Amino acid sequence: MDVTEFQKWVNDYYEIRGWTELDIFIRIGFLAEETGEVARAIRALEIGRDRPDEVTESFKNNRKELVEELGDVLGNVIVIANKYDISLEEVFNSHREKLSKRYSYE
Repeated sequence: MDVTEFQKWVNDYYEIRGWTELDIFIRIGFLAEETGEVARAIRALEIGRDRPDEVTESFKNNRKELVEELGDVLGNVIVIANKYDISLEEVFNSHREKLSKRYSYE
């Protein structure tokens, strides 16, 4: 699945669930929450959780958790982009252009 197809799939899925109708500030809150969950997943991969109420998982399971949390972040980013009619391809190209101008490779 390419990025455009995925962006449309997320839009359609979130619309069916009624999630695209949420206020943009609620969506930003969800994005912040999911970003924190990415941080937690990375911590589990890198240094462990070290909490007596949590089971220590294998690297494979921790990595799977990180993949899932990154997907949740991406889903929220896509909903925000869709709200303002911005394609992920436009985001990718803009980001690449910005970094290329800022940090020369010559």
